[in-house]
Amino acid sequence: MNIHLNHTEAGTAGQVVTFSLIQDDRLHILHPQQIVAFRGPSNSRQDKLLNISGIYRKKKLIKSEITGPCQFVAALPPGFTMKEVQLTENSDLLYDFRHLFFYTDGVTMHTKIQKIKNMLITRDAVKMKFSGEGKIGLLTQGQVCQQELHPTAPLYVDAGSIIAYPENAHLELTVYGNNLASQHMNYHWKMTGHGSVLFQAGRENYKLQQDVNDEGLFKRILKEVIPFGNVIIK
Repeated sequence: MNIHLNHTEAGTAGQVVTFSLIQDDRLHILHPQQIVAFRGPSNSRQDKLLNISGIYRKKKLIKSEITGPCQFVAALPPGFTMKEVQLTENSDLLYDFRHLFFYTDGVTMHTKIQKIKNMLITRDAVKMKFSGEGKIGLLTQGQVCQQELHPTAPLYVDAGSIIAYPENAHLELTVYGNNLASQHMNYHWKMTGHGSVLFQAGRENYKLQQDVNDEGLFKRILKEVIPFGNVIIK
């Protein structure tokens, strides 16, 4: 199986991903509505109902099972990108099921119940642990970053930006910095342990765009008060 991500025209138009499957390849697509072009035998695509837990977490009713040989193109929404992850034998990462775009045959999913306080923040009762030999595709906002955890030196990560973390990591919901800093930030996970954590770096981009594009109250007042202010002040 070959996966090609078109980065050159992503921007505001979104990203295009081309999947090329050979004989005996089988791919499970959890967002089949994003498939915009397909080449191959029509019976290569078989849509099936998700199980109850999948319907609850993905808010979707169906998935597509696609077998090779064939080729198809999926279009991702603006601001989103896809990361391909090769599973290893010792992988112990817990994932947010909502980020899952595809998985290959040979991948097994196990549900891990979260603690009550974690459920309230993440609004998800379970995390998913993948095992076996194969690949998964993660749908994220912006680039995916990877940071190593330390047994004693904590890493603070925006709680809503977390994609995956080691099963045995120690997590504590908190904020950091002085009083002013802690009052103007989202909740963060204070994380220690071994292994690496994955998080998306584009979740807060829209807020920065608003701040940059916002003229500000003082500037708007000057434009109204000063004669020809709209012409002079840019």
